[in-house]
Amino acid sequence: MPTDGGSERILELQEEVQQLKEAVVSHAVVDQAIGMIVALGRVSPDQGWAVLKEVSQHTNTKLRNIAEMILVWGRTGELPRDIRAALEDALDRVGPAQVPGAPPER
Repeated sequence: MPTDGGSERILELQEEVQQLKEAVVSHAVVDQAIGMIVALGRVSPDQGWAVLKEVSQHTNTKLRNIAEMILVWGRTGELPRDIRAALEDALDRVGPAQVPGAPPER
């Protein structure tokens, strides 16, 4: 049987494992969103990362949440208007592309 200190250590390790699992999932979501930005925006992976960070900062939304919205957008074509605008602005700064499915410019 573990001593009282051993039980605490087991709980600490279980919590650390859970945090690591969440980090791996979060990292995968972010990487997938960067891949979408790279493919659709015709930018480099570094530029895709910069675009994702910029959208997060300009919309005051957590980076992982932006990444999740971009993945949903890839499946449904739906992206909140403010996120779409920030994404278009960021892509304009790093590349010539327009976000697919965006309303035509007037």
